Amino acid sequence: MKHYAKMVSHLAEKVAEILGEKLGQKPGFFKENCVPNMCYLRMSRYPFCPISSQVFGLMPHTDSDFLTILHQDHIGGLQLLRNGKWVSVNPKQETLIVIIGDLFQAWSNDVYKSVEHRVVANKHFERFSTAYFLCPSIETVIESCGGNSTYKRFSFGEFRQQVQDDVKRFGHKVGLPRFIRSMNHNF
Repeated sequence: MKHYAKMVSHLAEKVAEILGEKLGQKPGFFKENCVPNMCYLRMSRYPFCPISSQVFGLMPHTDSDFLTILHQDHIGGLQLLRNGKWVSVNPKQETLIVIIGDLFQAWSNDVYKSVEHRVVANKHFERFSTAYFLCPSIETVIESCGGNSTYKRFSFGEFRQQVQDDVKRFGHKVGLPRFIRSMNHNF
């Protein structure tokens, strides 16, 4: 696991740097701000469920990090929301999936979008996945690159605390809409 975590950590950092360079950003932002003790690896097991059409292994959400590197097994179950419809991501052997997170959306000023996704249960088979989350330090300030920023400046700590507060208050994450510049929201 340590070897896999180290390899996928380097991959996540490299992918993030390449995406950042496409925006005209200098290399080094992710290496400097995404510290190993904040990034993490999560292994998930989703048991089979006879009423699978009514059960989510993971409720619809967006990831609160910069990006997620996901490996899913051959069973599948990952779905992405596209144009208001859920689309299944068919698993391919030896393929990793890159999911853009909320922080990357804010940092890129909506050039890259955080995708809403979920996991649906399987009627006959259990499912396994491994996800690596590229996260910055608590103090890292997320500021949109480019002019006319959609989002106000915020630290990862502020974002994480707001997500936790919203989950306690509403039972779900509100996320980036909380950080849109100069808009009044009634949550």
